[in-house]
Amino acid sequence: MATEYLYLNSRDEFLRLDVSQIVFFEADGNYTNIVLSNKLKGVVCMNLTQMQNMISSQLKKKANNFARVGKSYIINMNYIYSIQILKQCLILSDQHTFAFSLSISKEALKNLRDILIKQ
Repeated sequence: MATEYLYLNSRDEFLRLDVSQIVFFEADGNYTNIVLSNKLKGVVCMNLTQMQNMISSQLKKKANNFARVGKSYIINMNYIYSIQILKQCLILSDQHTFAFSLSISKEALKNLRDILIKQ
């Protein structure tokens, strides 16, 4: 299966990201932090809504692997390990080398859980 890439180009930097290695995107004002499975991090000058639109336009059907969770995150659904609603915690992991714990509202976590159950 061919590797798919997300291309992000700005005035100062060009990023070529292997889609399968993207764990999550995190909002930071007018910037978006990108976290990869090898723990590399990148920052691009676009807000999370713009990033969401970029993912949809570049990845087409593969964009379904990504979900907006709350106001602050777009996650790669393939890395969901645990949804802890009462603790307001989402754990993303490959179950071998990394685990990221994200603080997310109960409502957003319930919506995410419901999406996964309906799949």
